[in-house]
Amino acid sequence: MKRSLSFLGVIIVKNNFIEIQSKEDLIKPFQDGEKKPSDFKIGTEHEKFVFHLNTHKPVSFSEKKGIENLLIALKKYGWESIIEDGKTIGLTRDKSLGGGTITLEPAGQLELSGAPLSNIHETFNELDEHRDQISKEGSNLGLGFLGAGLTPDWSFDEMPIMPKSRYQIMKNYMPKKGNLGLDMMFRSTTIQVNLDYSSENDMVKKLKVSLALQPIATALFANSPFLDGNLTGYKSFRSHIWTDTDPDRTGMLPFVFDGEMSYEKYVDYALKVPMYFIYRDGNYLDVSGLSFESFLNGNLEQLPNEKPSLTDWENHLTTIFPEVRLKSFLEMRGADGGSFENVCALSSFWVGLLYNSDSLNSSFELIKNFNINQLQELRVEVAKNGLNSIINNINIRDIAKEVLNLSREGLKARNILNENGDNEEIYLDPLKKILSSGNSSSDDLIQKFSNNWDKNLVNMYKEYTF
Repeated sequence: MKRSLSFLGVIIVKNNFIEIQSKEDLIKPFQDGEKKPSDFKIGTEHEKFVFHLNTHKPVSFSEKKGIENLLIALKKYGWESIIEDGKTIGLTRDKSLGGGTITLEPAGQLELSGAPLSNIHETFNELDEHRDQISKEGSNLGLGFLGAGLTPDWSFDEMPIMPKSRYQIMKNYMPKKGNLGLDMMFRSTTIQVNLDYSSENDMVKKLKVSLALQPIATALFANSPFLDGNLTGYKSFRSHIWTDTDPDRTGMLPFVFDGEMSYEKYVDYALKVPMYFIYRDGNYLDVSGLSFESFLNGNLEQLPNEKPSLTDWENHLTTIFPEVRLKSFLEMRGADGGSFENVCALSSFWVGLLYNSDSLNSSFELIKNFNINQLQELRVEVAKNGLNSIINNINIRDIAKEVLNLSREGLKARNILNENGDNEEIYLDPLKKILSSGNSSSDDLIQKFSNNWDKNLVNMYKEYTF
């Protein structure tokens, strides 16, 4: 493929950094992600809120029974500390022990970034182990874990901030770009699934399908109807938050559906997304609002005449937050945080759609007649009305049923069995129940809040612990 290069050169090694000089260098991380279908993996990420069992309030980093001591307690299971400024701000584990990382979101939301696994049965086992570990060590510290897309009743002022330098940079920048960016940082959680592609063409088809169907996932996994102790009027207020966070780095990526999509088009998009920070000598430098293109030209005041490295580029790519993110894999980002069962359901949902060629092709046929304006409208609509959304006289619940059937067929074709002889279809059971009743987790919460809990959300901490 012919590349339109805006800058030319070669890779230069300087001070142990590999400097980027050509657009090919920017494209290479995406090309390096290509895998044979037999080598495709599944990476599952899950965030949850940490709260004090006795008060149902958020947990700070440094308090005696706080976040850092929880991380330290987990080290007995083979996890090793990730240190910043002398503080344990995350954990990592050797591949021989299962792999993966445990990290902190800005207000102490605890995230498991799972290892690349071969099937959903392995995902289930990984999550089951994680739940056992955090439940045991959390209980010793008087801590619980809430599976929800938003903090149901914690005010913004109550939320702690974790001692990670980049979060302070983001906190300062967010209000400049949107009204709800700080709520995204401090009061939301999500489930994400990372999936592979075999070629540029395979990436493009999967990206188009997953972007177009991301609102369906949002509706199915809606689990955030509350904020500040009250109903918001939304089934997924977390999804709504992302519509008013930062338009430079969020959304449905209209260019994906406009003409021929490629790695290069994503690079061109990412180059124009303003940066947050640059990491040098153990410190995060605030370069918020400045473009990566300026960095390529050596025009950053903070690093005069210095060119970016491949690591700088890869770090920058992690600060872009569309509904589906391209890195060396595709990251599904449209679902609310939720229950243990919903974590496995989300992974199986996307694996069934994207890892079977028949299901992928059928999904592509399903979405190819949607235009970007319809998809944008759908994204906004499902945040408010979930499965009750109607677009162009089409009931979203009906589309969701069709998509779920395609996923089921894809998982059935994979025919990967656990020790009980069950294939991966079993993990779709929560979604079958949702579509049968028409009620998402958010609908159930609204009903309980209004009719069973006497509008007292303390019950949520008892019934929706992870």
